[in-house]
Amino acid sequence: MDEKLIVELKDIRKEFPGVVALDRVNMKICAGRVHALVGENGAGKSTLMKILSGTYTSYDGEVRIDGKTVHMKSEKEAFEHGISIVAQELNYVPELTIAENLYIGREPKRGKWFVDRKKRLRDCRALLEMMGLEYDPNEQMGNLSVAQRQMIEIVKSLSRNARVIIMDEPTSALTSKEAEILFRKIAELKEKGIAFVFISHRLNEVFEICDEYTVLRDGKWITSGLLQDVTQDGLISMMVGRDIEDIYPKLPKHGEQAVLSVKNLTSEGVFRNVSFDVHAGEIFGFAGMMGAGRSEIARSIFGMDSYDSGSIFLDGKEKRFRSIQEAIRGGVAMITEDRGSYGFVGVRSIEDNIALPNLDFFAAGGWLRHKEIRERSQDIFRRLSIKAPGIQTNVGTLSGGNQQKVVLAKWLVRNVRFLILDEPTRGIDVGAKQEIYSLITELSKQGMAILLISSDMPEVLSMSHRIGVVAKGEIIGVLSHEEASQDKVMKMIVEAK
Repeated sequence: MDEKLIVELKDIRKEFPGVVALDRVNMKICAGRVHALVGENGAGKSTLMKILSGTYTSYDGEVRIDGKTVHMKSEKEAFEHGISIVAQELNYVPELTIAENLYIGREPKRGKWFVDRKKRLRDCRALLEMMGLEYDPNEQMGNLSVAQRQMIEIVKSLSRNARVIIMDEPTSALTSKEAEILFRKIAELKEKGIAFVFISHRLNEVFEICDEYTVLRDGKWITSGLLQDVTQDGLISMMVGRDIEDIYPKLPKHGEQAVLSVKNLTSEGVFRNVSFDVHAGEIFGFAGMMGAGRSEIARSIFGMDSYDSGSIFLDGKEKRFRSIQEAIRGGVAMITEDRGSYGFVGVRSIEDNIALPNLDFFAAGGWLRHKEIRERSQDIFRRLSIKAPGIQTNVGTLSGGNQQKVVLAKWLVRNVRFLILDEPTRGIDVGAKQEIYSLITELSKQGMAILLISSDMPEVLSMSHRIGVVAKGEIIGVLSHEEASQDKVMKMIVEAK
């Protein structure tokens, strides 16, 4: 046995009702190495790691740790073997503080019965300082941004003295500065012999930080090797089983009529004097750094957040949505950046998730038209090619890409005039991105006005008819699709006063 080998997965097979998620998958994880686990959504990456981390306990095949066969029956048992996971969907209690969340279930004790709060606070501060994070340990998790909560989950994993740390899309909600901090910490821990499994659809990060790779496709092991021996295009071809030359579809022509007009919208301390129009069939992109105010502007339009002054016009009529329900009834819909918290109900079926925000649409005389709900859900299920046994499958069991399709699916039921897409492809693989992009352009062809917010610069540049550059709570300029470039956008942001 290789002296650096910590974990070996042999011929792993996992079935769900009607679906073979993994079929004879193999993988080796070595000390002091970062191993990239890549593949499209639904390829089986998260399922394989949930077996290794003790979340899934029923499977065929063999898990070996230090050469000995083990069968973890819980995440706690996996922790005891030195396996820790940072999941893609964050796991936290919003009402508890950072320190309380960090040590939940393993609180330091004072005597036999009492929690040692002072020690917990000291230990939390030490961990945050180690990671270079200037967070207040007494801050409630619910008050943090998605990026900040993601960093706390990573700190929690590092605090367990793990030998193998599994990171499932760890940078999907991080700023570039936070990602740099994380990568530096990974490099330091590598030197101490800690192994990492890195799951990410950002292949530039994979090539920046990883040493080895394993490719899964449709639940099957395709190949493993050293990243230095493969190109990014070659890796993509192995992931999808075909060559991908251009994932962005051609933008359709749009109309001249303004569906949405925003005039001097201001929320004190958040954004100010925001004005822009989105025409029928137009995809209007927001480009900018995280924290620039992009999502906050969108949330105010959608009735999630209030604003202090300014006007919003929909089809020429002034609107002020004071709730999400009002916005939906008015023809506005939004896919938020945090799909796990706001986008779907994981314990309910695909059919239920499509129906829930549209109960007014499916109701007649106080009764729900269940046959129509089922028929519409089946139709959308087929149109979006959602990978699941059927519409009764719980959304929480789906891959990230298929969950995102369900989030989008619920708005295809009704006549949406203006659709807000906030980070619509975050955590989605390149193949699933193509499907989402095709769907967005199809909605554009049908005349829907779309606001696209994305931290993926090539995405927002390629998928937008016009791009509004947002910096420090203001739209500092609007560029056409033809004149916009990454260099031009970044120069505008840097020069913003």
